[in-house]
Amino acid sequence: MRVVLDTNLFLSALLSAAGPPARLIDAWRAGRFELVTSREQIEEVKRAARYEKIRSYVSHAAVGRLVNGLRAAEIVLKRLPLVGGAPDPGDDFLLAMAVATDAEFLVTGDKALLSLKCVADTRIVSASRFAAILGR
Repeated sequence: MRVVLDTNLFLSALLSAAGPPARLIDAWRAGRFELVTSREQIEEVKRAARYEKIRSYVSHAAVGRLVNGLRAAEIVLKRLPLVGGAPDPGDDFLLAMAVATDAEFLVTGDKALLSLKCVADTRIVSASRFAAILGR
């Protein structure tokens, strides 16, 4: 199954080894789903990890391991189609990744994205909901 994880989940997993985001990262690394990412998302992770409120709690090495993992993900898109419709236009790239790969799920903690419920055939769900789906 192909899955797009919102950047906020990667950052949350770096900040806490407990909770649904960390469990999802572990599930991806264990091969439980195919991760869809893009150059744009990798750059966003690197940029956000430099924010003071995150940099204070997360080691440079941990960010480096995550970025290297993303670069080696199953599907790394170099170009994204133009897809709009996210409440925050800065999140349009997440919708584009989902649409471009026919992902089954886009997993996010963003309430505005969650309110969309789907994009094309991709279901938009919370981390806890997707963790429950994987637990079946």
